[in-house]
Amino acid sequence: MSNSNMLLLMTRGTKLLIAAGFAGAVLVACAVGVGVSAPGTKDVAARIDREVANYRAGGYGPAEIGGVTDKVFAQTFQRVRYTYVRELPEETLFAAAVQGMHETYPDPTVASDAALREAALQGMLSSLDDYSVYMNKEAFTALNEKISGSFGGLGIEIKKDPIGLEVISPIEGTPAMRAGLRPGDRLTHADGAPLADMSLHDAVTLLRGAPGTTVTVTVARKGTDSFDVPLTREVIRIQRVRAELENGIGYLRIAQFIRGTGRVLRQKMVELKEQAGPGGLKGYILDLRNNPGGLLDESIDVAGAFLSGGLVVSTKSRHDEQEFKADLADPSAGLPVVVMIDQGSASASEIVAGAIKYRDRGLVIGQRSFGKGSVQTTYEFPDGGGLKLTTALYYTPSGKSVDGGIEPSQEAADDPETKDVDEALEAANAVIYSIASGDILVGVQD
Repeated sequence: MSNSNMLLLMTRGTKLLIAAGFAGAVLVACAVGVGVSAPGTKDVAARIDREVANYRAGGYGPAEIGGVTDKVFAQTFQRVRYTYVRELPEETLFAAAVQGMHETYPDPTVASDAALREAALQGMLSSLDDYSVYMNKEAFTALNEKISGSFGGLGIEIKKDPIGLEVISPIEGTPAMRAGLRPGDRLTHADGAPLADMSLHDAVTLLRGAPGTTVTVTVARKGTDSFDVPLTREVIRIQRVRAELENGIGYLRIAQFIRGTGRVLRQKMVELKEQAGPGGLKGYILDLRNNPGGLLDESIDVAGAFLSGGLVVSTKSRHDEQEFKADLADPSAGLPVVVMIDQGSASASEIVAGAIKYRDRGLVIGQRSFGKGSVQTTYEFPDGGGLKLTTALYYTPSGKSVDGGIEPSQEAADDPETKDVDEALEAANAVIYSIASGDILVGVQD
């Protein structure tokens, strides 16, 4: 079983670290823990069909266009029953499914049976957490494109929020970033349509569209009145690693952990050493600000570039516990390292920051991170759609969950009013010089 696509999420047997709106371990087979009284796939399919028929009360809906089959519902139900991070009673799941169907379609005659089943499916999944969701073929394809680093959209990582959607982080160089959206912003409307009552899937579908088209989002930001922001969709291409050398400090910027990030990072580190010359490189700044996460395998590879073996992260599911360790190479050669984070740093970013901090390898500068300590797995269905399901929790080498966020060793923030000055980066540079000169000793700070 391959684990190359782990995101703090997984694809059909592969884990990935997904931050919201986006880690690896081996999946536990669905048969684990199944008792003799557990419903089979056919039983679940028959029951959802009965629920749909009962809700229709003998009426008929439109032709079957889109939606999900009873088999897809049943397969999803079984995945939730046996691989979701917490064990939940069968009746609790069905109750959430029926409620989702009723809330989405108060009038069942306007929806096909497939649409009612999809509403039931989304209702069940949305009752679990902010990250578990069913994706149709279009949405699942978009997710896989995102993992590869090129996709169409607004460039924003989001999660469900009671008043709509919460921004985890805008992605560097995208329409969302250029428009000034910030971590913690709430999106309440899209083109005037309220997002609060939509499932995450439906809200994302509304925001997604062809490159060149525009959507206007209404933003609720703490301390200000709501305001509208027009965003033009475009093809998003994520640069894996940006590297610069200044005054002997190697600056490494990672916007998202996509396929190949660890490999490119190590290449850039070699280039920086060659550029600096013998003894010229004083240390590294790893900038993970506004990085919403990505592939688990890549986060382990990136952390391993600054470690010489040892634990990077551990995961715990209902049926399994795993440890993921760095390789022994340590391309950084023990040079000082500072990791920069902020409230937009989530998931895979928190794994790297936590490993560097709690292994006493370097200091973390910035603001408390987002705090996403769960692992999602994706499963692909035969029709091209897919399921993203929370299957495990992850922990730093200290055994801490990051659900409350990674606390920086030293707080620093960039002032958005000073366009030409990055105060947080200046603070990181000062810390690197202090470590290199021996004025600061690196150690665990809680």
